[in-house]
Amino acid sequence: MSYHRIVVKFGTSLLTSGTDHLDLQVMANLVQQVAQLHRQGKEIIIVSSGAIAAGRERLRGIPEHKSTPFKQVLASVGQGHLMHTYEQLFSQYDITTAQALLTKADLSDRSGYLNARNTLLALTEIDVICIVNENDVVALDEIEELKFGDNDNLSAMVANLVDADLLVLLTDTGGLYTADPHRNPRAQLIHRVDRIDAKIERLASTSANRQGIGGMITKLEAAKLATSSGVDVIIADGREPDILVRISHGEEIGTLFPAQVNKIESRKRWMLSGLASKGKIVVDKGAVLALKEQNKSLLPAGVVEVNGNFQRGDIVDVTNKEGEHIGCGICNYSFADMAVIKGAHSDKILSLLGHEYGDEVMHRNNMVIL
Repeated sequence: MSYHRIVVKFGTSLLTSGTDHLDLQVMANLVQQVAQLHRQGKEIIIVSSGAIAAGRERLRGIPEHKSTPFKQVLASVGQGHLMHTYEQLFSQYDITTAQALLTKADLSDRSGYLNARNTLLALTEIDVICIVNENDVVALDEIEELKFGDNDNLSAMVANLVDADLLVLLTDTGGLYTADPHRNPRAQLIHRVDRIDAKIERLASTSANRQGIGGMITKLEAAKLATSSGVDVIIADGREPDILVRISHGEEIGTLFPAQVNKIESRKRWMLSGLASKGKIVVDKGAVLALKEQNKSLLPAGVVEVNGNFQRGDIVDVTNKEGEHIGCGICNYSFADMAVIKGAHSDKILSLLGHEYGDEVMHRNNMVIL
């Protein structure tokens, strides 16, 4: 199978080669592979650990404390160093990079989720490689309690956020083994896991990698989240030659966790369940044609009526004038805003509202059409 939109997570243990600083040779090799896929038209989003290790490298000589605030100091110093390193490496291939610092709260918040999704997808559309990391400087709970597990779960949330085809968790081990391969020479790689059950979870607890925060347990948690959202997951050794290129072309390598549901079905189930719908938008015949036959976004000019008390970022149903359900989507404007801009051309939004969140009422990436 060939994958198009790929979220790849680089773990601390991989980026540092098990040391207390970034391994530039490893990073250069990974960047070269991403650049190659980028040239082939693949959409790649990187979730990168390593900020704390990078900060430790920059502050070498300063006595280290075990407290959470000092870890946040390391992350603050290291984040710039980490991004600068990525920028330099990608610039050799004339690729522009962007940075997104997220917390769990950002993705739990309605507007934050929508803003992050729209931004990440917009970056892929203009061929920019976005590098995502947890915002350790403000994410006190996560850094202290290690809830994100070295960005494993964050990468799964990002894969869900952008409807990725594949999430690749690259670490310093070949995948999920029957035992800890560092201690047991007879440990065997499990090439495919169709269902993550108690038996598989027990294996993860005995084959956790030695460096970094996450280990295999949090990788399984990430795999559970991503596969339930319709995303395939592969855990593999990032030190393998051309690992990303080989994976993207469908080579069987590492441990594959196939998606539990079709990606579109998963999205439809969530949106069309009606449980999340906060209102209704009625559209004219021209908008129905644009949505159903031309795969267009919904513009305010096609809206004739709005009902409900929805906020920006809520899921809203879309119907025609006869009341037929056309679909639903995440609305970029609140009910109050929609009451003002319905029927208007997009270039009038700013003057009518005094603010604007884009030309579309609903972007095609955030809609399900029946």
